[in-house]
Amino acid sequence: MGRTRTQSLPRVAIVIPVCNEQESLQVLRIRLAELQRGLQDRFIVFYLFVDDGSTDRTVELIPRAVPDGAAFQIVSHGTNRGLGEAFRTAFQTVGNAEIVCTIDADCSYRADNLIPMIQRIIEGKADVVVASPYHPQGGVDGVPAWRLGLSRWCSQLYRVVSPVKLYTYTSMFRAYRGAFVREAQFQSTGFVSTVEILMSASYMGYHIEEFPVVLHRRVAGTSKMRILRTVGQHLRLASGCIFSRERGYPPFCSSDHDANVSAENETGPFMKVAGNSR
Repeated sequence: MGRTRTQSLPRVAIVIPVCNEQESLQVLRIRLAELQRGLQDRFIVFYLFVDDGSTDRTVELIPRAVPDGAAFQIVSHGTNRGLGEAFRTAFQTVGNAEIVCTIDADCSYRADNLIPMIQRIIEGKADVVVASPYHPQGGVDGVPAWRLGLSRWCSQLYRVVSPVKLYTYTSMFRAYRGAFVREAQFQSTGFVSTVEILMSASYMGYHIEEFPVVLHRRVAGTSKMRILRTVGQHLRLASGCIFSRERGYPPFCSSDHDANVSAENETGPFMKVAGNSR
């Protein structure tokens, strides 16, 4: 009976892109343990780490960050391909998970903030839930001025030029309905992919909800964002919204796509992984 009950629980995949995060993994271990305690009785939880070309000891140390007894997998790119490519790899790997979450390895958001965000999807009240520090009920704590300024500027820009009206667009700390990630459309290989994914969800009719949270400063490691390149990419995406014929959505939203999921992806890691894997 215990086995049947376990098999009937919703499956949640926690996606964690990493690149040279060896200094952050000790804090991540603590945060993931908190998250696991809040999820393990109601969900089957699987941790997917996408290593985007780390050159330090990140891959070697990842198993130490995984909660005791939790299933996990590490997928390595070998070379740095960007955050958007990490999302693509993850979305193709999570298989038949009902809920797919993406979180930051730097722990700038508390991982257990995912618990109420996941619940909103389980209750059928949202398809995409975005952590929103710029929501009137959200907040920031000790975040460097350059990061805060860039993020707020981007959010204000997209609120004006795009049909997706949110307070926060650039946070990658999110919970998604699994059906969406299996057909999500986005082009960027970098940080701008976080915004493109939201536009894709809105264009396809998925309901997006913001969840107010506190954004904390990074306590270990360094940001991998290349500021000038990222600003340029945001400007190009905003221009695509302004000049688009698709109701303000960028052109890629309307491109034909194959929504079919291969038999391998339908099986997914929840069926393949009996314990910890690498």
